[in-house]
Amino acid sequence: MNRTAVDSHENWLDPEDLEFARRRLPILYVNAVPTRVDDTGVVTSVGLLLRATPQGEIRRELVAGRVMHHERIRDALQRHIEKDLGPHALPQIPASPLPFTVAEYFPTPGVTAYHDPRQHAVALAFIIPVAGDCAPRQDALDLAWLPPAEAADDALQKEMLGGHGILLRHALAHLGFPPAP
Repeated sequence: MNRTAVDSHENWLDPEDLEFARRRLPILYVNAVPTRVDDTGVVTSVGLLLRATPQGEIRRELVAGRVMHHERIRDALQRHIEKDLGPHALPQIPASPLPFTVAEYFPTPGVTAYHDPRQHAVALAFIIPVAGDCAPRQDALDLAWLPPAEAADDALQKEMLGGHGILLRHALAHLGFPPAP
């Protein structure tokens, strides 16, 4: 594989510049719904991260993160999946990744179903099968693999903030799993 490594120091902003940019520009993100698939390609489970919020609440989240300047989308997906799920996750990113939806996060609640109090962000959302061993990393407390029907449960949806639950439901619908009655 001929990937050019992204120098995060040279290709991203220092904290002060990032705050300045977040107040003035939409920032590009990727969201990833990690999945396990059977031999026929049918999704058997969905991976959700467990994280603590700054307020001390425990919430479920999808893999998410910024795209750096001069970074390909596929490389950003690879980087964030490895950052959150570990270096042995083995994400199966297609040669030409296409998002299943685009989520627009606003700092003002209610503009869209997606909310990020820090910024206006545009996230390309992908469903990515992972084939390897996953272990939560960074600030993730745990990683749970749930059957699609359980992932669509209303109680689980309430554990997800900022629209991640809605994004998860869109992913499940895209995969052919209708919302629970």
